[in-house]
Amino acid sequence: MDDGSDGVDQTPGSMTLSVIDAISSVDPELWDGLAKVDSARTINPFISHAFLSCLEDAGCVGPRSGWQVQHLALSDDSGRIVAVAPAYLKSHSQGEYVFDHGWADAFERAGGRYYPKLQISAPFSPVTGPRLLVGSGDETGLCRHMMAQAIKGYVAAAGVSSAHATFLTPDDLAALSDDEFLHRTDQQFHFVNRGYDSYDEFLETLASRKRKGLRKERRDALDNGISIERLSGRELTESAWDAFFSFYMDTGSRKWGRPYLNRRFFSLLGERMGPSVVLVMAKREGRYIAGALNLVGAGRIFGRYWGCIEEHPFLHFEVCYHQAIDYAIEHKLEVVEAGAQGEHKLARGYEPVTTHSAHYIAHSGLRAAVEQYLRRERRDVERMHELLSDHTPFRKNDDGDHGGS
Repeated sequence: MDDGSDGVDQTPGSMTLSVIDAISSVDPELWDGLAKVDSARTINPFISHAFLSCLEDAGCVGPRSGWQVQHLALSDDSGRIVAVAPAYLKSHSQGEYVFDHGWADAFERAGGRYYPKLQISAPFSPVTGPRLLVGSGDETGLCRHMMAQAIKGYVAAAGVSSAHATFLTPDDLAALSDDEFLHRTDQQFHFVNRGYDSYDEFLETLASRKRKGLRKERRDALDNGISIERLSGRELTESAWDAFFSFYMDTGSRKWGRPYLNRRFFSLLGERMGPSVVLVMAKREGRYIAGALNLVGAGRIFGRYWGCIEEHPFLHFEVCYHQAIDYAIEHKLEVVEAGAQGEHKLARGYEPVTTHSAHYIAHSGLRAAVEQYLRRERRDVERMHELLSDHTPFRKNDDGDHGGS
């Protein structure tokens, strides 16, 4: 594995680790079959073969972007692939949403070499989901453990500084934590659909003042003749993508300097994942003025990108947050994940949720320093979670729980 691509390494337990430098070389049914890890056999869209292939075929990931494809595959004695992981060799820490720039700076000031590193994630997507894809058979626990060991073996053989698995499910976190990965936490805000039949029914769980405020906010957002459209499947025309891409580029250029996704990616997304896409678009005087991209899967709707070419009060909240709640209630989805950060979501019915990542660091000195830092950080995240949970807009019952529980 010296060059970080197409290498093979023997792992404990007679498993073989292979490095795959293009997801097109993996059968989509095999990959997605391993990605369906829950009892319902559903798939998180951000680790699906289709989504990852859109990124690769559009050139959003690859050596030029600093996201060199290094998907990992474990095979048994017969050559059958029993586990895979979406992985990338990174020359920077952009597009990850779990920030380790400080670790890199400290290590390099001390004479170390932090990059390249291995990133196990859904690129550009702060979305919790499976990372050690093992299907749902009887040996999933063993396969996760073997993949965790194989990742450490990759770090040693490839000579990289570290491996980082971000936005983990509990099963993946447990497997990695058992194999010397350091545990990190962070905060997001999700809307939980507790079986509501309508948005109004959800509003009834809120305190009166909050309920009135949100009704007014939604009315005000659609002042000035603004209407909302939801586009999916065949409705995702190239002209609609052109409009949305202009919104995306404007937001991306202002926020982080260089947007991660190109125009071709969105066309491929519509072509390959159209039924899973929900593009919420705001229109005024016959043209689109704002939009938000969502993906649906695994009982959830995931809000990803927003942008606009006209500024209107509360329009961002309507297009990104309220519309996603409407959609989740209408389609009986369990959760809305509206992306990273954003305490302003709290007032709109989103609740604090702790996210998890795991980090394997080869250098013992850096590892010890990071471990000490993460202990403090986890305590801070826990305290913030408790504080935010006490300030949700929900009505309180006598036992202190909110009325939607």
